[in-house]
Amino acid sequence: MKTLFASLIALVALAWGWALAQTPAPVHVQPLWLARQELLYLSGLLSVAMMSLAMFLATRPAWLEAPFGGMDRIYRSHKWAGILAVGFAALHWLIEMSDDILKATIGRQGRVPDEIFAGLHDALRDLAEDLGEWAIYAVLAMLVITLWKRFPYRPWRFLHRAMPVIYLMLVFHAALLAPTAYWAQPVGALLAVLMGAGVYGAVCALLGRIGKARESRGEIVAVEQPTPDITTVVCRLGPAWRGHHPGQFAFVSFDDKEGAHPFTIASADRGDHTVRFQIKALGDYTRGLAQRLQPGQMVRVEGPYGRFDIGRRKPRARQIWIAGGIGVTPFLAWLESLQATPDKAPAAELHYCTRDQSTDAFAPRLQALCAALPAVRLHIHDARQGAKLTAAALGVSGKTEIWFCGPSGLANALRQGLAALGLRPRFHQEAFEMR
Repeated sequence: MKTLFASLIALVALAWGWALAQTPAPVHVQPLWLARQELLYLSGLLSVAMMSLAMFLATRPAWLEAPFGGMDRIYRSHKWAGILAVGFAALHWLIEMSDDILKATIGRQGRVPDEIFAGLHDALRDLAEDLGEWAIYAVLAMLVITLWKRFPYRPWRFLHRAMPVIYLMLVFHAALLAPTAYWAQPVGALLAVLMGAGVYGAVCALLGRIGKARESRGEIVAVEQPTPDITTVVCRLGPAWRGHHPGQFAFVSFDDKEGAHPFTIASADRGDHTVRFQIKALGDYTRGLAQRLQPGQMVRVEGPYGRFDIGRRKPRARQIWIAGGIGVTPFLAWLESLQATPDKAPAAELHYCTRDQSTDAFAPRLQALCAALPAVRLHIHDARQGAKLTAAALGVSGKTEIWFCGPSGLANALRQGLAALGLRPRFHQEAFEMR
């Protein structure tokens, strides 16, 4: 992700620098006024570039899963591209507002002359300037409520639907106010490509076409609640379902008003178009899910997505699998997929971290599945009994591969612990945070 952002920023800066070098400096222009003008252009270009990237990634392009490392990382990149876009937009606005400071310090003399337009073009430029200002205010407000985790999901999702419209306002602003000379230079071509990709994403979002090519309809066949905070939902999907690899996830819509939520598929693919989801009560919607769902109810499932796939493990690497809480679901699918051929199961150490084993819904299931797989050793770390998984307890040595799904705090602690021991094994982690 960092490489992607750094590369895009560098590409935009290079194109902007090329345009700057090719444009003769206006005569009698004060250097500070010129610097303000060029920084205004650069910050605007960077904001549009990042916002365009965010809009395109929002289309959930499955063909990018391999280079990104999974749809979870595509969404993480989408989120941070949006944050960077808002940051550059705020910088753009501050630079625009700096003209009063320059007027007060160095005066109006030596300002960069404006391009002259007339008629409709001039009127459209005035409109573009106003729309750009209001769009910046809107994206700043959206950023605040997105980062404010206590803001309810449903109103956030409703407000988030406005982002394609806000993006189109910014595109209109950029296209009309960019220097005319840009469109005959590489910076103009780059801007056109970026805006084209972003407009594609915005139109797909407005027409409700995101993910439709990978959507399958079906019905709920069973709903269970093994513990008060876990709901098990079994769905039978139609012929459009393309099957899944153990460890993948899907966007599931039980209610059109609520929209799709990402859930890991907690079962192996048996070829009968049946999938099982284990859903933890983490918010207002999931807390009451068991009471709202019933067999026979229609469901829409989009996917599968993700690269947390047992088939991607390195055969010669020592396997350490770590699950925390609801993060056990991909490993349940892994273990189920190995039941038919236990002799082919890889040697692995499976660590499961739970708050209380005596009331845990997954511990008995894990024990039953691992009992049929002699090569997989199960270690349950019961926090109530004082058991805590540490980096030293993993016994990492030589060629080791770690697959982790669970709380980010636990992942960070293990990564830091391994680094302190001078160990840097290959560490796969689901970045399962879509907001």
